[in-house]
Amino acid sequence: MAYTNSSLVSYTKLSPNHSGHRTHSIDRITPHCVVGQCSMETLGNIFTPTSRQASCNYGIGPDGRVGMYVEEKNRSWCSSSNANDQRAVTIECASDTKHPYTMNSTVYAILIKLCVDICKRNGKKKLIWLGDKNKTLNYSPKSDEMVLTVHRWFANKSCPGDWLYARLGDLAAKVTAELSGTTSGSGSTAPTTQMYRVRKSWSDAKSQIGAYKVLDNAKKKADENSGYKVFDASGNVVYPAASTPALTPSKDTSYKVQVSIANLNIRKGPGTNYDRTGQFTGKGIFTIVQESKGAGATLWGKLKSGSGWISLDFAKKL
Repeated sequence: MAYTNSSLVSYTKLSPNHSGHRTHSIDRITPHCVVGQCSMETLGNIFTPTSRQASCNYGIGPDGRVGMYVEEKNRSWCSSSNANDQRAVTIECASDTKHPYTMNSTVYAILIKLCVDICKRNGKKKLIWLGDKNKTLNYSPKSDEMVLTVHRWFANKSCPGDWLYARLGDLAAKVTAELSGTTSGSGSTAPTTQMYRVRKSWSDAKSQIGAYKVLDNAKKKADENSGYKVFDASGNVVYPAASTPALTPSKDTSYKVQVSIANLNIRKGPGTNYDRTGQFTGKGIFTIVQESKGAGATLWGKLKSGSGWISLDFAKKL
């Protein structure tokens, strides 16, 4: 097929970091978080050196401008997966540098607009978010379907960040509404019917036992099944009301620990009764600034980076 590029692009600096012509037609979009409020020019400079070994098709700066670094006809080096990048248009989006890697409203609005443009030019009428790695990678899209994938499925990364990850269902719904022409006169997406999903956790799509338009029906289903919650389309818990774990006294300290496993969870507080941030420490040496007792571990330590707490059962004090 003949590939085209987005007319939304206002800055172009083509990177040498790509694999040439795609071996698969485009049927995926993979949005990323830059982990920084990078301008289009800065992102172009990042992808210029061949030593960087990284690139993307498009980037969205904090001001909403769109940059192009690899043409759509070519496979970018963006998702730590050759198979994914051969068929995906990859988009780096300016974000905060810390969890949950929030993107401003301008970036999100342009991401929606860019996804609509990508779908239209590639003959797609629907953008799909399945919310599950295995289900998505085993799914064969219809000729008019585009599928969302994420970097964290292919590498030990939090990308695209929890802020955007929780909104991918909303992104898919808004893009699909635009593609179907259900928009208001102002050009904004018309309100879509809210679906309340009953799951054990938002990330565990396989655990879903129902989706309801009426919130009371979703609440009833959750009450009938222990351990289940009700989530809105953006992945926020709406029932039962989130309880705040009891605060545990912590002690200030300062020492280094060595973590030898790649997937040590970072939590929002000292205990397994606190939510995971969606990040992992990775292997390395880290500074602990506070200690606290808590559920699920002998002792918890707060990371100096401020990203959260880790179980010290999996860390060796240096």
